[in-house]
Amino acid sequence: MAARAIFITGGGSGIGRATAQHFAAKGWFVGLGDVNEAGMAETAATLPAGQSSIHRMDVRDRAEWKAALDGFVAASGGRLDVLFNNAGIARGGEFAVMEPADSDLLVEINLKGVINGAHVALPYLSATPGSCMLNTCSAAGLYGGPGLAVYAASKFGVRGLTEALEIEWRPLGIKVRSIMPSFIDTPLLNVVTAGSNATARDNVRDAGLEFTPVEDVAQSAWDAVHGDRVHVVVGKTAKSMAFAARWMPGTLRKKLSARLGGEA
Repeated sequence: MAARAIFITGGGSGIGRATAQHFAAKGWFVGLGDVNEAGMAETAATLPAGQSSIHRMDVRDRAEWKAALDGFVAASGGRLDVLFNNAGIARGGEFAVMEPADSDLLVEINLKGVINGAHVALPYLSATPGSCMLNTCSAAGLYGGPGLAVYAASKFGVRGLTEALEIEWRPLGIKVRSIMPSFIDTPLLNVVTAGSNATARDNVRDAGLEFTPVEDVAQSAWDAVHGDRVHVVVGKTAKSMAFAARWMPGTLRKKLSARLGGEA
């Protein structure tokens, strides 16, 4: 029987690369999808020989999704055990100063890209017993914070899609899960915040928040695929936010407002 197989978007760096390494170490065949061909080649070079395939694709393009998954399933021996919708971008800054083009990109990549993946992957997942679609959500999908309005909206969309499809696809034998990490020290944090000269990494550091190791996120992806929780919250900040959003939303809103010097 062919090895179990996972296809990872955003496989050229960060969470995608760490997850590819984690699953490959456990004997899985790994497909890497990304617009970053050099990054995918670097990831593949860290994996066992013959245990991966590379597929240049833009998650915004459904035809490229189809070509990538067709190629991957042919290489994997007909299996798609896990689709990991991980590709995403970060853009920040107060809504009033954000460029509309950045808002469009956030929605197109972070949300539409996941929807495209779900549409195209469904037949392959249905044909693989015990399959799972895993989505990278975010702590921003727990509570919308200032400076992250559209990013949070995109991640709330991923959260809602995950919860709905987990119910719809259950009779098909497909699990649907998400991971909700806090701040990860990946290239996404290099983006300069709109209306500022600071990067997202600078803002996280200045706020005294922790960076969750990318290896922890990869382990959480493994746990999500093999566990029963629809959402797996990852990292101290995300877990604190999940608790506050559920039990103390007023307190959380005041703390977030205080960062802007405002009042809730």
